[in-house]
Amino acid sequence: MKKYISIILALVIGSAVVAQQTPAPVQKEVITISGATAHLGNGSIIENSVIVFENGKITAIGNASTPTKGRTINAQGKHVYPGFIAPAKSLGLIEVNSVRASDDQDELGEFIPNVRSLIAYNAESKVVESMRPNGVLLGQIAPQGGAISGTSSIVQFDAWNWEDAAIKVDDGIHLNWPNSFRRGRWWLGEDRGFKPNKDYAKQIQEGVDFIQNAKAYGSGKAGEQPNEAYKAMQGLFNGSQKLYVYVHGEKEMIDAVTTAKENGINNVVIVGGYEAYKIIPFLKKNNVPVLVRQPHATPQRDDDDYDMPYKLPKLLVDGGLLVGLQNADMSNFQTRNLPFYAGHVAGQGLDKEKALQLITGNTAEILGISDSYGTLEIGKSATLFISEGDALDMRTNVLTHAFIDGREISLETHQTELWKRYMEKYSRE
Repeated sequence: MKKYISIILALVIGSAVVAQQTPAPVQKEVITISGATAHLGNGSIIENSVIVFENGKITAIGNASTPTKGRTINAQGKHVYPGFIAPAKSLGLIEVNSVRASDDQDELGEFIPNVRSLIAYNAESKVVESMRPNGVLLGQIAPQGGAISGTSSIVQFDAWNWEDAAIKVDDGIHLNWPNSFRRGRWWLGEDRGFKPNKDYAKQIQEGVDFIQNAKAYGSGKAGEQPNEAYKAMQGLFNGSQKLYVYVHGEKEMIDAVTTAKENGINNVVIVGGYEAYKIIPFLKKNNVPVLVRQPHATPQRDDDDYDMPYKLPKLLVDGGLLVGLQNADMSNFQTRNLPFYAGHVAGQGLDKEKALQLITGNTAEILGISDSYGTLEIGKSATLFISEGDALDMRTNVLTHAFIDGREISLETHQTELWKRYMEKYSRE
């Protein structure tokens, strides 16, 4: 019996060691950060700044003449940034791709807007925890797969459970728009090249039928029979939710936005938008922002410029669109590199503070949380961090402190533990 008890205790203790750090307690004392260069997330900088926050909110921000208060953190020579925001990712929904029991990012069905990602969100995910040392402190947790994947929510990355994590519940519906062209299915003996998608019109009509039925359901014209899928769509028609459309092609984007507007959905966000630079006037006219996929990619078309993925965000910003960065087509772990993707865009000629906005103020505005997050302003959440250097440069982005809603969070993760362990090993040799 003692042997079994010892085994159980070892398992429990072992699991505790690898679990996420205990979430930080509510802020109890006033904190001042002084001396740092403050990057506000709206394109502005304050040199030798003073930032004061209490009860989770920023109460003062200015230059060195601003009075300090409470506990003071000397950040002379360092930099302060608003917490970075990762949109449209399945963080916390999947831990290990090859382990089915840890994968909740997709559900059965094509039209399932009633699938809520929030209730499956794992606040103790090691993947989520690994975001924080690079300054990624917030994320939009979105389901994957199907035509309409489900409903997303926005969370902060230091919580006991999904209830504690949520900062905006059921903010949007996620739609995968069909492609007018598709590659041949080699496993069926088809040529691998691009060919017209003969089912394109049919696939669009299926989506339109679903949207129209959902709209009719909300207006009371579809009878009294409860329908959870249609019920989940109602926020799109009353303006309380946004429709996030995953689409890349010029024709497909025009079709998607036009279809949504014709059916009473006015808040549309393009996710991906590889050819968005071709239709900037159309997107501006319809007030459609774009969450561009990360620039570390190869061109999608044979005749594209070799550097098209690198310069796309700058082209859209220069065109006057509201643009954010999204870590598409990469594993969830890679989302921690979000600030370095913004740095890459700055390397293509975009002003560095504008590049910073792609993962702070702009993304907050796109997600509808700019009243509290995304920029360093009086009255907004004290969700911010201090870095020893430029946060958009992987060589110098070394965090010393990070706060979510004024709570000082741990920056220890499984990766930092391994780094310390093996750095010590090699220092002995």
